[in-house]
Amino acid sequence: RMQDWKWENTWLVYSVSGLLVAPWALAWMTVPHLEDLISQAPSPVLLKVLLFGFGWGIGSVLFGLGVTRLGLGLGYGVILGIIATVGSLLPLVFLHPDRIWTRQGYALFAGMLLVIIGIAFCAIAGRKREREIPPQTIGKGQSAFVVGLVICILAGVFSAMLNFAFTFGAELQQQAISAGVRPAMAANALWALTLTTGFLANAGYCVYLLCRNRTWHLYAPPNAPIAYWASGSLMGILCFASFIVYGMGAIFLGPLGAIVGWPLFMSMSMITANAWGFLTAEWKGASRSSYAYSLVGIAVLVCAIVVISSGNR
Repeated sequence: RMQDWKWENTWLVYSVSGLLVAPWALAWMTVPHLEDLISQAPSPVLLKVLLFGFGWGIGSVLFGLGVTRLGLGLGYGVILGIIATVGSLLPLVFLHPDRIWTRQGYALFAGMLLVIIGIAFCAIAGRKREREIPPQTIGKGQSAFVVGLVICILAGVFSAMLNFAFTFGAELQQQAISAGVRPAMAANALWALTLTTGFLANAGYCVYLLCRNRTWHLYAPPNAPIAYWASGSLMGILCFASFIVYGMGAIFLGPLGAIVGWPLFMSMSMITANAWGFLTAEWKGASRSSYAYSLVGIAVLVCAIVVISSGNR
């Protein structure tokens, strides 16, 4: 619905609103003495949060490049499968190795396996659909596919760093709770720092494209109606809201909240993406086989949610 803007125009507005303005506005409103909290945080914790945030920003850029080359169906599946696996298992191994060989650990591993299988089915469905209804943006040929696959793998690894920032920055959340911040709002300072460095990677790439493609002028009237600015800003706010709700849920899931909650977050992301695809007629013209793969994938993801949740009970 924003046909007069290029990708970089939309993405820069999204980045400013969702990765910079909204996180800091919420942090200022909900975390008393925010400056003192950040200044008193241990330097190693802050460094991890900032570096992982920047890594996530790189992953976000690579996501856009990867799905353009590999297609949304397959690219999204590959990326989410890696994000769910890496983002959950590495924090478990490094921070809670004692929980691996427990009922909770077994349930997490079983659920993670189901997540990978479910996402694989959804990816196959997306790939089949794209062959049946080929979008014009996907690169042609084997070399383009290999490049796209490599980019998607890197996008998955880097994007998982968002959860690294959340798990390895837990001390900052505990400081906020000790300072009187409600547990549900304790991660807000952490998100502000993480997403700010993520903003640098996203905005930097947008500025590069705006200069290379000479698309700065699209921000000037009559190419920039208010609806474009509102839509781009809403896109960022909704993205940030998903992180906030995830952080709230993870806090109440216990010590392994971010490890258990992350694959659930990714599973619901895939389920929601497919549901919106059905509702917006994105699958119109696809074969019954493609539909079947997608529905099986969604069913497996629902089973994964049940398994992981029961193990954390």
